[in-house]
Amino acid sequence: MTAQTVDTSKLWDLIGDIRFGMLTVRGTDGRLYSRPMTTQNGEADRGAVIWFFMARSGQPLADLTASPDVNVAYADHDSDKYVSASGTARLVEDPVKKQELWSAAAKAWFPGGVEDPDLALVAVLVADAEYWDVKANKAVQIFKLAKAALTGEPPTDLAKHRRVRLR
Repeated sequence: MTAQTVDTSKLWDLIGDIRFGMLTVRGTDGRLYSRPMTTQNGEADRGAVIWFFMARSGQPLADLTASPDVNVAYADHDSDKYVSASGTARLVEDPVKKQELWSAAAKAWFPGGVEDPDLALVAVLVADAEYWDVKANKAVQIFKLAKAALTGEPPTDLAKHRRVRLR
């Protein structure tokens, strides 16, 4: 499958309602670690950047500072939407952006608010993404899977699968 350059609206249609993404980073020990992170993007921030708040004192920030290549995976099993986005993460020192993205939920993790000295703003600059968007209802999916099991031929047309290049 070749990557195609597209706008980001389809990706945000798929992940816009999914609050948590699994952020995968390479640890300082060379291993991969995935952690659930709350996506901070608002309606106005639906471009090729995914925003997260992190603790400056935490291991995830230390890991991505040492090795900024990351992946963020989103899954919504109920609506059969799946997205995997890879790119480069970086710490952003922008108090205006922090304030813009701040939410009451973030206060649970950072009680000092947007001025909390441990609050770090991280941008994931998405370079490539893949998505799977299943439009068939569950009955059609089961039928196609059963047919594939009987015929030995992999199921086709279960999901719209695309790879997109954003940068």
